[in-house]
Amino acid sequence: MLDIKFIRENPKIVQKAVLDKNISVDIKHILKIDKKSRELSFLVQKLREERNSLTESMKGKPTAEQIKKGKILKEKLEKQENALKAVLGELQVYVMEIPNLAKKDVKIGKNGTENEIIKKIGKPTVFNYKPKDHLEIGEKLGIIDVLRAAKISGARFYFLKNEGVLMEFALRELAFEILLKEGFIPILPPVLIKKEVMKGLGYMEKGGDEDMYILEKDNLVLVGTSEQSIVSMHKDEVFDEKDLPKRYVGFSTCFRREAGSYGKDTKGILRSHQFDKIEMVSYVAQGEDDKEHEYLLSLEEKLLQMLEIPYQVVKMCTGDLGFPAARKYDLEAWIPSENKYREVTSTSTTTDFQSRRLNIKYKKQNKTEFVNILNGTAFSTRPIIAILENYQQEDGSVLIPKILQKYLHFEKIIPKK
Repeated sequence: MLDIKFIRENPKIVQKAVLDKNISVDIKHILKIDKKSRELSFLVQKLREERNSLTESMKGKPTAEQIKKGKILKEKLEKQENALKAVLGELQVYVMEIPNLAKKDVKIGKNGTENEIIKKIGKPTVFNYKPKDHLEIGEKLGIIDVLRAAKISGARFYFLKNEGVLMEFALRELAFEILLKEGFIPILPPVLIKKEVMKGLGYMEKGGDEDMYILEKDNLVLVGTSEQSIVSMHKDEVFDEKDLPKRYVGFSTCFRREAGSYGKDTKGILRSHQFDKIEMVSYVAQGEDDKEHEYLLSLEEKLLQMLEIPYQVVKMCTGDLGFPAARKYDLEAWIPSENKYREVTSTSTTTDFQSRRLNIKYKKQNKTEFVNILNGTAFSTRPIIAILENYQQEDGSVLIPKILQKYLHFEKIIPKK
């Protein structure tokens, strides 16, 4: 959520930034409501002062005229307080519809086709035969089963089996080993959070709720990404500045309806309704988020480099940024069967956008300020896709990245008979 004072003082900047994200919000209308709320607030304050003055003068035995005046004042005050409450509620609804503003270094663009490729690491894997896709490889190895999953759960679900399960656990072990050394606090968060908390995070606006599994009966939402639980954990809390930065690494299952993506990228386990994710979350002091963002990006790169998978770093343009994000990087791994790069991890800064909505602050000398919040994916299930495709062998087997062999105690997965 943006500070109403900032909106009031920078209406043109806010309006343009909103349009740059391809979102329609009438800032002029919001300012009209804000003006009305300030007028009512002033009127309520004057009526309260008048009431207090009258109460002071009525000490002892009040006159009939004072009693009558007091009754009239009470009715006026109640009416104006109710009007102010209604206007403030309306203002809150409209302000919550404003997305976070993109950072100044973010390119203005309409959609993902205008994203910036920052750098490429490693050369794309080349084979002297036609490479198979991850689903064909996974089925022949006996580690992925989408047919049986579809039988019991429907499309876009999968079973991981045999070495596939062990590979996911190995990725989790690697991520936790690296991040615990960096001082991250390990956490297993709940996967259901209250609807109002999810809204506070800024993921339900502008159709975002269409991609969520919402349990209306219980007023709960299944998380679509692990940081949704972790970020909101400190709702309505105040950190001491000396305790910042506060960093967590969490593991959880995530759920997405993938609304609007039917008919594309649906093969295999790339866009599934349920997947596991290891997520990093950082709370830092105001103005420290740029430095922290580069730090989270460096950790994501380190993990992909340890797997020895070719990748590129992509910086999202304004039109491809999510509602709460001010800047976002995607790390895209090389996928040989498609002859292209695919997103496997990402990291975003939400500045103080989420902390304002969730009321998460820190003490700085004699005052409090809102923290800056960032998130970044260490690993999800997607790196398994990249491993299967980049490490495939002509005989149908798949080599295991050296860094994972110490957890798995085998060097290769061979097709099941």
